[in-house]
Amino acid sequence: MISSFSPSRAGLSIAYCLVLALLASCAGQPTMPEAPVKEKVAPVMVPVLPPAHAIKGPAPEAEAELPKQDLTETVLYEFLLAEVAGQRGNIGLSAQAYADLARRTRDPRIARRATEIAVYARMSNAAIESARIWHETDPKSTRALQSLAGLLANAGRFDEAHPYLQKLIATGGDPAAAFLQLNRTLGAATDKSAALALVQRLAEEYPQLPQAHFAVAQAAANADKHEPALAEIRRAQDLKPDWEAAVLLEAQLLQRGSNAKALERLAAFLKRYPKSREVRLNYARTLVAEKRFADARAEFQKLVADNPTNTEVIFAVALLSMQLNEFAMAEENLKRLLELNHRDKASVRMYLGQIAEDQKHFPEALRWYSEVDQGEQFLPAQIRYAQVLAKQGKLNDARKHLRQVSASSEQQRAQLVLAEAQILREASQPKEAFDLVAKALGELPDNPDLLYDYAMLADKIDRVDLLETSLKKLIKLRPDNAHAYNALGYSLADRNMRLEEARDLIDKALKLAPDDAFIIDSMGWVYYRMGKPQEALKFLRRAFASRPDPEIAAHLSEVLWMAGERLEAEKLLQDAILKNPGNEILNGTLKRLKP
Repeated sequence: MISSFSPSRAGLSIAYCLVLALLASCAGQPTMPEAPVKEKVAPVMVPVLPPAHAIKGPAPEAEAELPKQDLTETVLYEFLLAEVAGQRGNIGLSAQAYADLARRTRDPRIARRATEIAVYARMSNAAIESARIWHETDPKSTRALQSLAGLLANAGRFDEAHPYLQKLIATGGDPAAAFLQLNRTLGAATDKSAALALVQRLAEEYPQLPQAHFAVAQAAANADKHEPALAEIRRAQDLKPDWEAAVLLEAQLLQRGSNAKALERLAAFLKRYPKSREVRLNYARTLVAEKRFADARAEFQKLVADNPTNTEVIFAVALLSMQLNEFAMAEENLKRLLELNHRDKASVRMYLGQIAEDQKHFPEALRWYSEVDQGEQFLPAQIRYAQVLAKQGKLNDARKHLRQVSASSEQQRAQLVLAEAQILREASQPKEAFDLVAKALGELPDNPDLLYDYAMLADKIDRVDLLETSLKKLIKLRPDNAHAYNALGYSLADRNMRLEEARDLIDKALKLAPDDAFIIDSMGWVYYRMGKPQEALKFLRRAFASRPDPEIAAHLSEVLWMAGERLEAEKLLQDAILKNPGNEILNGTLKRLKP
């Protein structure tokens, strides 16, 4: 959704400044509203432009050769029409009016404004036309050239973009930086092979520049050209052997086929350049992925030893230690961060609280959560604090704590209600949780999170009618919400109701989130309910391989059992119960299959 313009002072000040500038031009004073400064060369990239009301006016650039504009009634009318239309939310009219004005006046200031608004309105042709006028009327402006090249590339007009990108690389002052940013410019291109061909053409003129080969390797990887990508990144390393970014890209390419080959390459680089921090960090992460935990731990220790005061390295090591359940090492490094005055103390305290909570050191967890100051982590810390109280059996204290937290927005109010509902649900009080969310929905009837949770709680108390109406309302409000389609489809399938409709709903969810393991599981389950076990197994195996969740394991076990694969089903179920003792779904499935 595109936000509408708001009638802000910022938008009016732009209009005022531009009118003054045009009046100055009429008086024979072709100066910009701000004092000009020497232009700095920026990297090649697609302009991501803010809405008009957020633009404070053009950033200073080298002074353009401004035309002497006659501020006629027509020009002034069109200018004010464009601004007022934008402030009233009619972005399309504003963009078109500015594009017309840019063509009429050929003033670089107006052309730039026209480009920005057309980009914001997603009017590609108008944006390109205005950017072309901006570049033609202010040929010294790097920003104008960047904008035109980026817009043409985004539109897939690579042949047209080529000379502008070529000029930008050649005249920008730093070809290496330009090549490193080049694939950002081409990132929105749908034809990745054509984008690769363009990068190759641009790089031909720089055979000895490692960054040019790096850019070709990136473009080849984006186009799924694995071997050319490897060849180019290795050529970049031949030219610049100690380049960390190049070996990391090579390892990433190798990792697509084998973690072992990526590890071998990273280890070889570290043998030659042992102080390479980023490579060693990635080496440690890959060791974790390969479950070589002892080797990973040794790499963590080297990283901290080599970077005893580098807070970013210590933070990364702490998080990796948490993944390994190396709580002592994680806690030691997180406390070290507090001593070193790390910039994000709130996150550090949150992680320390989680470590204490995971180890059931509840008083210590409460202490850490209580020390999180106001800011982004404050509300999550208060919710975790309440959850810890609930884990201690202090349900009333937990609910009281949440109700004392001051919410600064409707969304925060909803989050606090949902946290309290979750505590009630975990305390086996679904009806109380349902009533709580129902009351909140009375005040915030269109809040998507409340609607979804209300539906899930309605399911718990067998109010399928309310589940369906809530999810249908949520789908109407958020037609791209994959989980709403999935929840409704799965609920119908689980009750063996309207199975064709259930499959269609889950299919919509899967198109919106094709890699979501729970949605894949739902598709398998609906096929099982439809009497198609072999089709169901394809989805359920895929879901379990992606995420070995207890509920997915239960579904897969049941379908395997019914398909005659009883030994595999029993082994899978027993393994899942061993890893998740006390899980109601798994134990219920076992009792149903082997009464």
